[in-house]
Amino acid sequence: MSIVVVGSLNMDLVVGVPRFPLAGETLLGGDYARHPGGKGANQAVAAARAGGAVAMIGRVGADAFGDALTHGLQADGVRTDGVLALPDVPTGVAFISIDPSAQNTIIVAPGANARLAPDDLAPERFEGARVVLLQLEVPLDTTLQAARLGRAAGARVVLNLAPAQPLSAAQLADVDLLLVNETEAADLTGIAVDEVARAPERAATALTALVPAAVLTLGAAGAAWAEAAADADADAAAGPGEPAASGLVPGFAVDAVDTTAAGDAFAGALAVRLASGAALADAVRFANAAGALAATQAGAQPSLPRAGAIAALLERRLPPTEEPRG
Repeated sequence: MSIVVVGSLNMDLVVGVPRFPLAGETLLGGDYARHPGGKGANQAVAAARAGGAVAMIGRVGADAFGDALTHGLQADGVRTDGVLALPDVPTGVAFISIDPSAQNTIIVAPGANARLAPDDLAPERFEGARVVLLQLEVPLDTTLQAARLGRAAGARVVLNLAPAQPLSAAQLADVDLLLVNETEAADLTGIAVDEVARAPERAATALTALVPAAVLTLGAAGAAWAEAAADADADAAAGPGEPAASGLVPGFAVDAVDTTAAGDAFAGALAVRLASGAALADAVRFANAAGALAATQAGAQPSLPRAGAIAALLERRLPPTEEPRG
């Protein structure tokens, strides 16, 4: 299996409201919509639609939501034998309200996601993986165990640091590539958010003091990336924490409708290109196209683009290639 995703599966329950309720107030909203979600499942579907062979590891409840989420993954070609339905535990649910200005409030009930334990991760499920893709919506010790198993299997371990939480260098020891947004990069590096936005390559470079490679997403502006020297002899000019190469890949101008799953589309597509052996700059360019396309459609998983659409966007306008520096 080319890509193994370990993470969350949620059912998103979305309702439009005229405004957010006050404490103790009952407010009538519009009709609610039900959408499959969870960052793990979103990224698994994104990778599968972008052309990857994907297996999902996670937990759902033995209930109607769990069945719907599992069947949805299968419909997109994601292997789900690693998704266990737990009795007497509900499937994770996100309760989302959206006001007329498109602002939202979200309450997540993790349910079965919180029960995904390190012992649930069978080493054989990682055999043959080229990329292991992780997020932080399941218990941290489980995510770190998945990173260790991915490293032991010879896979490239990619951690999307979302939802953000502080991690030490020791906790990141088995991570090969860290995928962050501007706020997450600021939290990890201590660089102010406005400075991250002004000098994203510098921030991506700073992250290579913690991990071998980093990608910093910048929304419509694209993404910055940096790779550290493999060892002390790989680049005689590079000192500790200095990159062997870095760059900035411009984004695509699109008419954005809903950016909800743009980051997950980016992560899944990035994993696909890395699994194929592409250089990091090329993988970022492919991921930029996927993220841009996701922003043009409403919803999370419904907006995730397929490989043909990503290729078509790249063919219509290839962003200029910037020579790696370092």
